[in-house]
Amino acid sequence: MKSKTIKFFTPQENAPEVAKSKAKSKEAPTGYISAAGKLVFPTASLAELEITAESAHFKIGTQEGKRKLKSLYLLPSEEQNDTFAFEKAGRGYVIPLAFILKKGGIDFDNTKYTFSIDSFTYEEGVNGFELTLISSAPKPEYTGKPRGRKKAVVATEQ
Repeated sequence: MKSKTIKFFTPQENAPEVAKSKAKSKEAPTGYISAAGKLVFPTASLAELEITAESAHFKIGTQEGKRKLKSLYLLPSEEQNDTFAFEKAGRGYVIPLAFILKKGGIDFDNTKYTFSIDSFTYEEGVNGFELTLISSAPKPEYTGKPRGRKKAVVATEQ
């Protein structure tokens, strides 16, 4: 498998900016993005992935060169610097990422997003998790130019 280049976020990127200018056989575990911009992981999904939420720290990133977020990558890290930790909320755990998601073009205020969690190998001995985002909004109707062969026009005699 080809190695993916991943751009990692820091907790400082998730802070609001100062106003400078306007600006398989089993189903994969799932979660969703709350209306407040938090990644919500149900306790059952974390148990299935064998993650202890109280002590887990992750580097969170996305594929470099992409304008809109289609997936997020979570890599476990032993360090506490520049990593994100789970917070207890209700019946599950959350990671607040509101500003990063807004910058990535995710409109969680108006659209319900869910994600499936798949594991992948990032480097030798480093296994991470890929969160593939799925929008509940219907796909917009295609309004572009028709492609392909022109349809044959049948001439009618009068």
